[in-house]
Amino acid sequence: MHTTSGRWQLGLFLSLLTAVLWGLLPIALKGLLQYTDAITITWFRFFIAASVLGLFLWKKNRLPSLSLLKNKHIAWLTFIVIAGLLGNYVLYMMGLNFVTPGGAQVMIQTAPMLLLIGGLVLFKESFHFKQWLGLMTFLAGLILFFNQRFDQLLDPSDDYTFGLILIFIAGVTWAAYALAQKQLLKSYKSDEIMIMIYVVGSIVFIPVTEFNMVIELDTLGWLLLLFCGANTLVAYGAFAEALDHWEASRVSATLALTPLLTLLFMYLFSLGFPDFVQPEPVNELSIFGALLVVVGSSITALSKNKARKIEGADGLVHVDEGVPKIK
Repeated sequence: MHTTSGRWQLGLFLSLLTAVLWGLLPIALKGLLQYTDAITITWFRFFIAASVLGLFLWKKNRLPSLSLLKNKHIAWLTFIVIAGLLGNYVLYMMGLNFVTPGGAQVMIQTAPMLLLIGGLVLFKESFHFKQWLGLMTFLAGLILFFNQRFDQLLDPSDDYTFGLILIFIAGVTWAAYALAQKQLLKSYKSDEIMIMIYVVGSIVFIPVTEFNMVIELDTLGWLLLLFCGANTLVAYGAFAEALDHWEASRVSATLALTPLLTLLFMYLFSLGFPDFVQPEPVNELSIFGALLVVVGSSITALSKNKARKIEGADGLVHVDEGVPKIK
């Protein structure tokens, strides 16, 4: 069993650093979508991550053994994991085309909740009262946050509604990925799984990647692209290090602040750069709803016991606690 170092101040700092990076990520992605398409951005994110992580694992002689894929069960789990996270990345980016970064960041918080429900249904995991309370609080917050969008949400042809649906489906694919990863971790380590995902993503998206559009990026476009590529690696590193110094439940509860940070950053950006990215319109109910989303996520996180590191498109790693040994 992993034991933390007890340096909770460092763990708190690293957790906040991760939350800040993930809070900024959808804003940078939204700005980058003004230059190129979702798949091209996703390919570069995978390529940068595959290059850096692949070099690291190669130097450490820790590249995954592909011979394990001869086992059909492991091969199918690997396929689900790769397809699930690739779908998560692309669908999240496509949804971000139609919604604000704040709205996207709040909606993608459904992903870990879907994971909990999936574990409850598929693996008969226990669901304690506090977890039900957290889930109900989260759902109430989600409804209140979008209170100014009810007319749009009731119109299935509305672009904003379509974007939220895509992001919700991205959450579903992430939950499928995470549920499969629970079992695949019996055969591969988390970084071995991630390098396979990054490499496959770098390969399968090549035919539909618009490299010419990237070559024509201006200085801001290149800065945004490099930031999005580096964000995953830096945030993931800070997150993993935070788990070495602080309890995973507390790390998870801290990361639940991410949607609020995105809303704050969007407000600050709108003051200095009003034409950069459109902010989410918020009122008192929206703010209260966002707070409930954070509180619900935190209650759910703090009511669990064991932790796993699971990555997703929004910033890419979620803390999944209370995971049984089937993973």
